Amino acid sequence: MLLFPKPVPNTQGNRAKENPMKDQEVLDPANEAEAEMAAVAHQCLVTALDHSKADHIDVILDVGVDGDAGRETPVLKLPPRALRFFADVLRQMAKREPMLLVPQKHELTTQEAANFLNVSRPFVIKEIEANRLKCRKVNRHRRIEFEELRRYQTEEQQKSDQALQDLTKLSEALGLEF
Repeated sequence: MLLFPKPVPNTQGNRAKENPMKDQEVLDPANEAEAEMAAVAHQCLVTALDHSKADHIDVILDVGVDGDAGRETPVLKLPPRALRFFADVLRQMAKREPMLLVPQKHELTTQEAANFLNVSRPFVIKEIEANRLKCRKVNRHRRIEFEELRRYQTEEQQKSDQALQDLTKLSEALGLEF
């Protein structure tokens, strides 16, 4: 499973398709109290993970009610990888941003991919036809793996960043001020 900030849906086009992602996969923004708790918990987890090379971490749960001293305190053994994931969730909650939990092998339609990238569906199809974005066909329909979409998004961001650096260097070489 992958956790990402929830993308802003593309409002282009005349038809809005219903999102196939289940409601429980979308974590709405935290309220102020939750964000504050999440920030503190995130810092605690990050500190614990930074100082630990252990193969597991014990988490003690305080679920007892006041005056219930006879109850045994449950202890969870968690792999550090799971705690890093929880830390990511808590960081996003602290920022009060909505999140989207997506299975790693989830496939999207071209419209869903366009919504995620905030571009038009015809643009996604052009990118597929230019072999810059991989997909598979199910009958006549294209399906794009979410991981492939993230790879494409990262690659395009790197190209954009490089173009901006090249433009800055060129401006400096020509003595232009901005």
